Amino acid sequence: MMPLLNTITTPYAEAFLQVAENRNEVDEVVAQSKSLLELWGQSSEFSEAMASPVLEVETKKAVLEKIFSKEITPSFLNLLKLLADRKRIGYLDAVLERLLELYREQRNIALATVTSATSLNEDQQAEILKTVQSVAGTDNLELNLKVDPNLIGGFVVNVGSKVIDASLSSQVRRLGLALAKVS
Repeated sequence: MMPLLNTITTPYAEAFLQVAENRNEVDEVVAQSKSLLELWGQSSEFSEAMASPVLEVETKKAVLEKIFSKEITPSFLNLLKLLADRKRIGYLDAVLERLLELYREQRNIALATVTSATSLNEDQQAEILKTVQSVAGTDNLELNLKVDPNLIGGFVVNVGSKVIDASLSSQVRRLGLALAKVS
């Protein structure tokens, strides 16, 4: 995340994580953050409306209340309203990403992003998890699964600065480079 954005997001993320800890809601809040991030990413209309300076703060808060009051903890709803009040709701995704980052840091959880050509079934996920755990040197891992058909087949795993590229597209690329050297 960009340092400037961190200066905006970190205080909100830290404070909210503290509130969640005080209320024993951390696991719930983490799960809700992931769900909300997914919604935020899937619905550009929603995220754009929330970020829009044209929409009144009170309207944004009413929309947030209507959509989320039964879906998230009251403290989470308060965070959303606070962000709306402070005209920071457009940074919601960054605040939640930072919250998840802080959560993982506190619990020494490594984040592994697995990008595959097709959706992985549970057995494949378990197999990749084992491999990634040995590479990362920790059993404390969170998998972030993505699908990119451009990989043709296989997968790419990113854990911190380490990359495991077992994709067909990279193998084809390497083969092409090898053939280019030969000719």
